[in-house]
Amino acid sequence: MRSSITSSPIPPSLLRSFLNPKSLCSHSQPQPQPQPQPQNPNEPPFSQNHNPQKITSEYKSEPKNADFTAPISQDSFFTQTHVINTLLNHKTDPRSALNQFKWVERKRGFVKSVDALCVLLHILVGFPETHKPAQDLLNQCVYGDSGPDPVVFVDHLVECAKRFGFVLDSRVFNYLLNSYVRANRIEDAVLCCNRMIESDVTPWVPYMNILLSALVRRNMFGEVQELHNKMVLGIGGDCYTLHVMMRACLKEGKAEEAEEYFREAKDRGVELDAAAYSIVIQALCKKPNLRLAFGLLKEMREMGWVPLEGTYTCVIGACVKHGNMVEALRLKDEMISCGKPMNLVVATSLMKGYCVQGNLDSALDLFNKIGEDGLSPNKVTYSVLIEGCCKNRNMEKAYELYTQMKDKGIQPSVFNVNSMIGGFLKSRSLENAYKLFDEAVECGIANVFTFNILLSWFSEQGKINEAQGIWEKMISKGVVHSVVSYNNMILGHCRKGNMHVANSLFLEMLEKGIKPNVITYSVLMDGYFKKGDTERGFDVFDQMVGVNIVPTDVTFNTIINGLCKVGRTYEAKEMLKNFFERGFVPICLTYNSIIDGFIKEGSINSALAVYREMCESGISPNVVTYTSLIDGFCKSNNIDVALKMRNEMKSKDIELDVTAYCTLIDGFCKMRDMKSARELFSELLEVGLSPNTVVYNSMISGFRNLNNMEAALDLHKKMINDGIPCDLQTYTTLIDGLLKDGSLPLALDLYSEMLSKGIVPDNITYTVLINGLRNEGQIENARKILEDMNRMSKTPSVLIYNTVIAGHFKEGNLQEAFRLHDEMLDRGLVPDETTYDILVNGKAKGVNTLAGVS
Repeated sequence: MRSSITSSPIPPSLLRSFLNPKSLCSHSQPQPQPQPQPQNPNEPPFSQNHNPQKITSEYKSEPKNADFTAPISQDSFFTQTHVINTLLNHKTDPRSALNQFKWVERKRGFVKSVDALCVLLHILVGFPETHKPAQDLLNQCVYGDSGPDPVVFVDHLVECAKRFGFVLDSRVFNYLLNSYVRANRIEDAVLCCNRMIESDVTPWVPYMNILLSALVRRNMFGEVQELHNKMVLGIGGDCYTLHVMMRACLKEGKAEEAEEYFREAKDRGVELDAAAYSIVIQALCKKPNLRLAFGLLKEMREMGWVPLEGTYTCVIGACVKHGNMVEALRLKDEMISCGKPMNLVVATSLMKGYCVQGNLDSALDLFNKIGEDGLSPNKVTYSVLIEGCCKNRNMEKAYELYTQMKDKGIQPSVFNVNSMIGGFLKSRSLENAYKLFDEAVECGIANVFTFNILLSWFSEQGKINEAQGIWEKMISKGVVHSVVSYNNMILGHCRKGNMHVANSLFLEMLEKGIKPNVITYSVLMDGYFKKGDTERGFDVFDQMVGVNIVPTDVTFNTIINGLCKVGRTYEAKEMLKNFFERGFVPICLTYNSIIDGFIKEGSINSALAVYREMCESGISPNVVTYTSLIDGFCKSNNIDVALKMRNEMKSKDIELDVTAYCTLIDGFCKMRDMKSARELFSELLEVGLSPNTVVYNSMISGFRNLNNMEAALDLHKKMINDGIPCDLQTYTTLIDGLLKDGSLPLALDLYSEMLSKGIVPDNITYTVLINGLRNEGQIENARKILEDMNRMSKTPSVLIYNTVIAGHFKEGNLQEAFRLHDEMLDRGLVPDETTYDILVNGKAKGVNTLAGVS
């Protein structure tokens, strides 16, 4: 650092000679003798007040190679010597000493030495009235970068005090320290402080606090810690020191250390104030240790301190974040009782808490109340409520708030838009979602997350064409596909069974340098397993492990579930043991997959063994577990055991869901025990569940089997009234029952109703219709149904041909019967024994026209 004050480090060899004439003038020139000068009444009489030998005679001369500073003028030796000697002569008159220094400072050729400056500073700090000039002098020196190195400066101050008999007053050192901080020379301030401590000069706590604060502002946390440690070992510190250190911890994200500083200060007997409590409470909220935060808040109140509004705001926010709304509301009331009004931050936090709990009404009530109290909601408030409305599927209110937000001039963020689009999609309001999406794309705020929301929804719904449209729009708008984008498209194609396309997208990711994650591999594996291609599924698993991606529980469950779905449940059970060794901990879902696999394979005993193993492992079965077991017992005609399982569910407070009720109802219907089936159906309604199409189909089929078509038709009417969609099985079962009951017109009406709804008949429906028409002697209408099948490019089954051929034989139309036989052969159908029996004997033996109709 270049300095206009002559200075040098103070090694031992120079400490004796920093005022030696040879260090103040050139040794190559002879020492000039002082010449008498004319007396000027406006100038201090230096020639009359000093004796050069007074200073120099105390020191031995240095060798010629000693460090020195070349003078600007030949008489600089006398100038420096005169200045120091004159200052010492004015030791008891600091104002006069300062004037003398300022006068000579203006003289041409004068070189300001650090020694003279140090002497003056010691004189000034010795008198209270010149403390301010001493500070100004140091500020001028440090701000102008005209002073020596901080270490040199401190050393000179110490040495000057010793040589010239000054009291080693720490004031001047602390002023110097403060000047470095004020000049924002923080590194120099640290050097100064360290040198002071090494020189047994005690830094003042207030100035140390100022330095610590400056270090915290610069994020120099290592230096903060080091300096504080020195304070603790020496001067200690006060409450403000504690403030600074705790704030440093919070800034560094170390809430636990802030709490530790508070505890240590309290143990040392530091007198704490309300601000210290506020800061540590803030730290505890981040940790979080809410119980201790509540305790300290109570302690503050007991000491007579009213916590700051910000303190209450912090604690209430932490309570909401951790789901403790009861305590959050209590603290809000306490804050108001202390005379502090509820602010917008607290109100917004409470609204968020209500929304998370699903209590949207209370959140909206609070929103209305703050408006009445004069608080204006901001972007965060609107964002919290819009997200809450979207999650609670109140899209009408969400859109109202979204519009209100824009009307008030608050520009919605992409987060708001994404929440709205996601909410509309969950509410099946695709048109509104698309409208908002197009607006976001047009105004340029749509980001990759916006596109991914639609991609995800379309992929999960199996609408791969719509997903592809969004994918291409991303390309046209320059939005780069992320790994999430690829995962969504791969998922969509896997669910459609398009494994070739899914794998092509996977390879495209690799080509573009987008690293697939564990979700990518798991989705691809699941797709292969569901297609029955277990080998490719395991290849993907090996590839994932090969690139050091650690399988998750989802990955292991995907493999186990995939094996169970393709009838390899025993293999899945064995593989589970291998996964144990990899650290996999099976969950209820894992065991459910294996139990369901054994049930579908008809191995009820194996399923029960897995159920017992599950319970012994401490994993509680859920409604899916019991539903699978009940289904297995019903299918094996063990309805009594199924009912025992149901009772066990009730004893464990596991509520049956619609699927569980459906399984039991279907079991009773197949046993033709419609009384028990009705009781379960009524119970389902009583517990507040809504029966679905599958439940109704089981009930309708049960009544059809008992020829109780009146009850079956009543259920059909109830389905329509309750908005439950009728599917192909519903109509086929009703048509079959009505035709058996001789109600042909009603059966044909239902057939027309089915077609009007866009439900396409299958071979079973056609078989039922044609057989019913033939039995009613309407063979011509039966033939027309056959023609309808031809127009719809549906190939009639051998059973349908047999039914129509038998009808023509019955009416004596042998030519048409044999024509149909030839048509069968032309279509590649192989006539069976029944076909030839009809053609030979003119009648069918044991024709099961309802094969496949439950």
